[in-house]
Amino acid sequence: MVGRRGELRALRRWVDQARAGRGRLVLCTGEAGIGKTRLAQEAAGVALAQGAAVAWGRCVETDGAPAYWPWRQVLRSLDLDADRVLAGDDRFTLFEEVTDQVRRAAGDRGLVVVLDDVHRGDDPSLLVLRHLAGHLTTLPVLILATARDTTRLGDLSAAERLELPALTAAQVAEQLSLATNDPGLTATVHDVTGGNPLFVRELTRAIADGSWRPDQPPPRSVRDIVRGRLDRASDGCRRLVQAAAIVGRDFRLRTVAATLDRSVEDCLPLVDEAADLGFVERVEDFRFVHALTRDAVEASLTTAERTRLHQAVATALEDEPDEQLATIAGHHAFLAQHGDGTTARTWMVRAAEDAVRRLAYEEGVRLYRQALTTRPIAAREWCEISIALGRAAYLAGDLHGCCAAAVEAAAAAQSPGQAAEAALILEAMPDPTINATAKRLCEDALAQELEPALRARLLALRSHLAFYDGEQSRLDALSSEALTLARDSADDRALADALRARQEACPGPAGRAERLELAAEMLELARRTSDPRAEMWGEIWRLDALIESGRLAAAAEELPRLHVAVDRLGGPVAAWHHDRIAACVAQARGLYAEAAALGRRGFDRMRPIEQAPATGAYFALQLALAGHAGVTDEMRQFAEQPFQPPPRFVTLSLLSRAQLQLCTNSPELAAASYRQAGPIDSWSLPAFFVLPAYVYAALACCGLGRYDDLAVLLERLQPFRGEHAVGNGVAYMGPAELAIGRTAAALGRLDTAVEDLSTAVGQAESAGATGFVAEAQYHLACTLFTRDRPGDRDRAGPLATEAARLADALGMTAYTERTGLLAARLNGGETHGLSTRELEVAGLVAEGLTNRQIAGRLVISERTAQNHVQHILTKLGFTTRSQIAAWSSRR
Repeated sequence: MVGRRGELRALRRWVDQARAGRGRLVLCTGEAGIGKTRLAQEAAGVALAQGAAVAWGRCVETDGAPAYWPWRQVLRSLDLDADRVLAGDDRFTLFEEVTDQVRRAAGDRGLVVVLDDVHRGDDPSLLVLRHLAGHLTTLPVLILATARDTTRLGDLSAAERLELPALTAAQVAEQLSLATNDPGLTATVHDVTGGNPLFVRELTRAIADGSWRPDQPPPRSVRDIVRGRLDRASDGCRRLVQAAAIVGRDFRLRTVAATLDRSVEDCLPLVDEAADLGFVERVEDFRFVHALTRDAVEASLTTAERTRLHQAVATALEDEPDEQLATIAGHHAFLAQHGDGTTARTWMVRAAEDAVRRLAYEEGVRLYRQALTTRPIAAREWCEISIALGRAAYLAGDLHGCCAAAVEAAAAAQSPGQAAEAALILEAMPDPTINATAKRLCEDALAQELEPALRARLLALRSHLAFYDGEQSRLDALSSEALTLARDSADDRALADALRARQEACPGPAGRAERLELAAEMLELARRTSDPRAEMWGEIWRLDALIESGRLAAAAEELPRLHVAVDRLGGPVAAWHHDRIAACVAQARGLYAEAAALGRRGFDRMRPIEQAPATGAYFALQLALAGHAGVTDEMRQFAEQPFQPPPRFVTLSLLSRAQLQLCTNSPELAAASYRQAGPIDSWSLPAFFVLPAYVYAALACCGLGRYDDLAVLLERLQPFRGEHAVGNGVAYMGPAELAIGRTAAALGRLDTAVEDLSTAVGQAESAGATGFVAEAQYHLACTLFTRDRPGDRDRAGPLATEAARLADALGMTAYTERTGLLAARLNGGETHGLSTRELEVAGLVAEGLTNRQIAGRLVISERTAQNHVQHILTKLGFTTRSQIAAWSSRR
């Protein structure tokens, strides 16, 4: 290990730490021949000597490797069934299964996984690496990945880096001394090789066997030396090595023998000669000693020789198992450059279908795209392959690639059925550009004669698109027709699509009964078809309806059913649906720590896949928690760093952000967010979030003193009496009467406020929303105290006391201080606790002065005036400036 002692010491240390349970990923990088694999071999030897297990996975140098190829090798070297581990219906589950198997294989002894040449790895293999890398800090596993560069590896910022430099002249001399006693060669060899260890080794060997002398022109690369050595091999050995180079760096001798139409026994002496000449080495089967060696041998072939060998290798592999499909396709891809591409395309499509079946979607996309480059190809086949490409791209998360494939498929469609299938590649999503394309393709397909099931699916898609675009007026007709056709067609897939479309057309309280009927029909479909996805949607719709009607205990009892469906379906998106609903139920019932943990877990699961819905749901939960459990640092970050929501959610996002900014004591930011939402009559709100949006807006207006808007919002909240504010199971904001009562109190309509807040207390108690019981009791006590009619204080005292008790028991830090102060004041304790300056500010608030005007009157900063007002609100237990004004006037 000349020149690599420092790197080897670091690897020994990391092996020790991994065996102690502190694993890591190490990226060893450098140019070809720099010694990455050699260093990995040494590290593997160190690990084996210490009793750890070692597993190797090597990425191939040419296109056509089976999906997850390096991980298949790793699993097999650990005596695991790679086909079983790398199987299933969901990639997240597959990645978790690989992680679990690696964890078990490591056991107590530790494990070193070497992934060689990962820069050549297929995309699905790199996704497994990134997933596993996120778990290594708690595993006794060291992953050592070698690469010429890291541009394809994605975000592996936590990895340790080992960049291998070229050897110095002194180190070249040390390497030369192992093979020759002529120190005078050092300068020449260092100059010719640039200190590349492989080049030094090959040049030293050439000097030793006399194939190169220092007085001759120097070879330009390792390839030149290898080609020179190939000329000295026997004819049989040369043909064997050339055939092996076409098979790949790693090769089975039986495959090479079949390619040469010879027996394995005939090839044994030839492969021994190749090993003696330094071309190959024995590793399980055989492999070239270096990728550059294989490249040099392949370069020695003429085009005709390459063509003949590719054909022979493809024929030899046709009887191999399915995992060789991509390899066979790769050989035929070479042949297609010089002839008819029909055979190549057939193999490419088979390999792509196999890759998608194995959840290697990116590899499927690559192969489908390659298939479309072959000629000749008929329009109908072009359309079929483009449809398959679009579906694979969608699964791979390449939405724009999916959209492009759908457009090409539609253009090539040769029948109404193909046009429909092309349109159905796309789904409604937050991207308005993609939705516009999907709408055009959908309407073009609907204009043709179609069988009922296809038309039902297209109508369902068109309804989804209308939902995303806010075309609520079109949803009823589109979804109703889709559902009728789907039921008549007896097509289960069409029925599932139509039920989802119809559910979106039934928002709010008016649609709840029908949504429950749709949920029952979806669950019946799930039982009939054993479809976990249909089961998940049916359970989600039931839970949404239960939460919306304030039946929180029933929702908590139903959650295990959703958990079963999500486990059956698998994947982070399904798990996110469970976590967001479970977090909402916990938050509604006052289980704030549980809600925060569930919400965070779901956010972490969903954020890498679909950031917009993940962030929106988590933001809503954070706001709901802030209102009761207090503000965390993460909530402050959410308040200060706005994200870009989908177009339909812009207004909702601004209104909810304004309320969160008030919770973080940032009224200027809150005022700016609220203004950005525009006039109330211009608001565009998602159908399932109208009531929560009005609640956010009303609370923000209470805090900002926007009484004109409050009056409008009070009217808009009236139709929702008896309902509970929640949107699609992401955050519960209490009974509608709670928001109505708080709004009326802020407007000085104290009699109606008392009535509505009294109702809200009962509704929250009936729902089991304990935190909202405390909130409603507190605001009712405040309103009674503000109204101050005979008997009001007597009634307010016990309410405040009970609110304080509940707030303390639940950990409602946003309410504990103010409920305690209010209870003390109402029950004969301290009267107000305001300083002289705060009493003065309260009087100015009663005069109707703004914070800026108060600052000017008292010659203080506007920020100081704002802080005084906030302290007064807290000490008096109030939430609005109007309450301060009424209290100060009475004094």
